[in-house]
Order: sequence, then structure tokens, then C-alpha cells
Amino acid sequence: MRSAEILVGLLGAVTVLAGAARRVGVPSPIVLVVCGLAVGLVPGLPSVELDPDLVFFVFLPPLIYGAGFNSSPRDLRQQARRIGVLAIGLVAASTVAVAVVVKLAVPGFGWAEAFVLGAVLAPTDPVAAVAIMQRLRVAPQLSAVIEGESLVNDGTGLVLYRLAVGAAVSGTFSVLDGAWQLVATGAGGVAIGLAVGYLINRVRGRIDDAPIEITLSLFTPYAAYIAAEAIGASGILAAVTVGLYLGARSEGLFSATARIEAQGFWNALTFILESTLFLLMGLQIRDVASGIEDLDAGRVTLTVAITLAVVLGLRVIWMFSVGPFLRRLIPGEPKEEPPELSSGERLVAGWAGMRGAVSLAAALAIPATVDGGAPFPQRELIVFTVFSVIVLGLLLQGLTLPALIKATGLGRDEADDAADEARARGAAAEAALARLDEMRRDPADDDRATEHLRELYEARLEHARAPQDERGDPDREHVEAFERLREELLRSERAALHELHARGEISEEALKTVERDLDLQEARLD
Repeated sequence: MRSAEILVGLLGAVTVLAGAARRVGVPSPIVLVVCGLAVGLVPGLPSVELDPDLVFFVFLPPLIYGAGFNSSPRDLRQQARRIGVLAIGLVAASTVAVAVVVKLAVPGFGWAEAFVLGAVLAPTDPVAAVAIMQRLRVAPQLSAVIEGESLVNDGTGLVLYRLAVGAAVSGTFSVLDGAWQLVATGAGGVAIGLAVGYLINRVRGRIDDAPIEITLSLFTPYAAYIAAEAIGASGILAAVTVGLYLGARSEGLFSATARIEAQGFWNALTFILESTLFLLMGLQIRDVASGIEDLDAGRVTLTVAITLAVVLGLRVIWMFSVGPFLRRLIPGEPKEEPPELSSGERLVAGWAGMRGAVSLAAALAIPATVDGGAPFPQRELIVFTVFSVIVLGLLLQGLTLPALIKATGLGRDEADDAADEARARGAAAEAALARLDEMRRDPADDDRATEHLRELYEARLEHARAPQDERGDPDREHVEAFERLREELLRSERAALHELHARGEISEEALKTVERDLDLQEARLD
């Protein structure tokens, strides 16, 4: 019963806190983590444990699958070099840099446990990156680099983490075995993701039932993750890969009805999982802090400070120096070479690399003992350092990113989005009109139906061009008046439906079917 009460309390807190965050304009991950910290410090309240298996199995597969599914394959292909340099090169460099600095600066740290700390904090977090970057309305090119890196680099980071933990537990390490494991784990995860994606794509092509299609979409990331982990490959890369594979084929993947319902389902699921995960992270403060009660405060502070400085500073330096240099060394040129990142884009990309739940789950999963039964060296200090770097990074970077994006002029405003939407609607209407011209030459077509459709699409095309009309406001005022009248008529239609249903003249099914059509029409106006 206690678990059920905690779950209900978490859902209630998530709803209130995320709503408050959107009202005040602060990214919700920051508000949720801070409130979790505050609640976790209240004496007498029961502690809430964040099980690493819960993060890796329950939370991560659907979140990273959804992020991959909604990513732009075109943008990711164009940015593949930058993403690769960050996801492999920067992760390896961060692991080594943290290990060297901690080993040399903090008394008591050996090389093995220092590398464990570096590997845990090396990858940026896909949940934090996607959750915050999408709310900051960053330019598409920059967003593709940051989100694409965060989706891929966990595979590299977790392999390095397993190697470092294995070396600390057994006392032995092989560079050759480590390199092979890195390649095999990553390639295996990608292969499993592609295989699962191919099978799911074939199955879903034969299904035309919205609830079953949505259920299958939820099953997909877990199937890829479990299959990859079962053979020792990267489950995270498998979930990302299957998301990218199916996302690139999304046009024929869902029926129209299923696509609308699936979008609502996945929006709600992503919101619940993301928000709960950030809140749970903050609630770990009591358990994490209890592990360092017997440690020297100065040593703890030194470890946290230098680790935070290394992971933040190295990333910014990398974006301006090593990263561009390594990118030029990669052979071959993509067909559509993207422009070089500006200084502002490099600065924002460097500052946006936040750590999150993946790092904390990896730290909590460090074994308590090594071979022979001795305690894992510096485990409590590693866990507290990782937790502190995550929280401080989210606060420092998350709160300053909006100002940095604004100062560098990289944000998108509503006018940019409206212009893109108008271009898209205009192109779609023009394509429909062109197709009508082709169909009109067929004598079997009904001329009246064709003309009716032409009037409809010409009205849509005029609507799409109205916001871009440079001749003045009359056209725009006409469109706005049309929208207001249409909304009023839709409300009248909806009221009439409910009145008929209340009198028992139509069934519940008829009410829901027609009301859904009205909702779709109103949504198109919005």
C-alpha cells in the first residue's frame, strides 16, 4: 500500500509542479529537481528509492525511443560528423580528463575508481537535453546536434563505465578487450534496433486498429532494449535506433486516426515519465547524503568542485578546438555539408551538455564490494559527486541557457514557427490543386465535386498566404474574423450534439464520433 500511496503522491506533485513551471517560464526539469530536493530534506518523510533497474528498464526505453522517433533523419544525417565526434570523442576525453584530475587532486582515489567517476559523468543525458532544449525553441541545426549527441553517447559512456567498474572489481584491465567490447556493444545495439524496427514495420503495415497500433508502439522500445541487453549489446542504442528507423517511415506507419490518438498518448506518457524521473532524482538527496556523513567535508567539496569544473569546462573548450579539428579528419564528405557552427552556436552547444538520470542510475548501480569482499573504493563519494554535479549542472546550465540563447540570437520566436507553418500549409494546398488539375482531365470525375474541392483548397492556400501578405492587414483581419466565426459555429454544433444526446435521440457512440470530427476541425483552426 505504501508504494501505491507514493505513486499517487508523485503523480499529483508532478502535475502541480510542472504546471507551475510552465506558468513561471522555468524549464520544468529544474523546478521538479529543486522541489524534490526540498521534499527530500524534510525530516520524518519516508525515503523514495531510485532503483537503477527502474531507470534503465522502465523510464529510458520509451523516452529515448520517442525522442528518436520524433527526430529529423535529414538533420541527423547532416550533423552525423559533429554528433559522432561528440558522442565518441568527447565522451572518451571527458572520462580520461575527470579520471586524471581526480586521481591527482583528491587524496585516496585510485585510477580504477577515478575512471568509474569519469565514465559515469561523461555522457550527457538524453532526457534532460530533449526536455530542456525543446522548451527553449533553439534553431533546428543546433538542436539536432545537441539532441542527437545525447541520444547516442550513452552507448559509449555505459560501455566505458562497465569496463571501469570491471577493472575496479577484478583489478585487471585489457585495452584490446575494452576496444572490442566498445565496438561490439555499439554495433550489436544498432543491429538489434534495425532488426526489431524492420519486423515491427512489417507487422504494423497489416494492422488498422488504433488501440492495437498504439500498444505495439509502446511495446517496440522495450522489445529492442530487452533483445539487445540479452546478447550483451547496448539496449539504449537499440531503443534509439528502432525509434529513428520507424520515425523515418512514419508516413505509412499509422492510420490517420491512430496517428492522432498515438500523438496524444505519447505526449502524455513522455510528460509523466520525464517529470517523475526528475522529481525522483531530487528525492534522492537524503539517501545520497547519508553515505558521506563520515567523510571529510573539505575532500567532498574538492571532489565535487573539480569534477564539475572539468565536465563543464572541457565541453566548452572542445566545441571551439578539438571537436572542429577532429571533424575535419573524418574521411568523406556528406552530400549536404551543413554550414560551420558560429561562435554563438558553439558556446550554446558547449553549455547545454547537462547530465541526468542515466548518470545517477549508473552511479547507484556501482557494486558495493569488489572481488574478495572488500568495499568498492570511494563508492559513497562517487555517488554523491555524481548527484551533486547533476543537480548543480541542471541549475547552473538550465537557468542560464535561455539568457545565453537570447544573447546569441539563436532562439526561434513564434513568428518563425508561424512562417514555417504557413509555407508548409501553402505547399500542401498547391500540391492538392495541381493534382486536381490532373484529375480534372479524367471524364469519369464529377466536375461539381472537383470544383467544390478546388474552392476548398484555394481557400486554404489563401489562408496560408495571408500572414505573409505584404499589402497590409485586411487579409489577415479577414482570416482572424473567419476563425472566430468558425469557432463560434463549432461550439454551437457541439452544444446541439450534447442536447440531442441528453434527450436520448442519439447514442453515446454517435456523440463521440461526431464530436471527434468537430474537435479535429477546431484543432486545425488552432
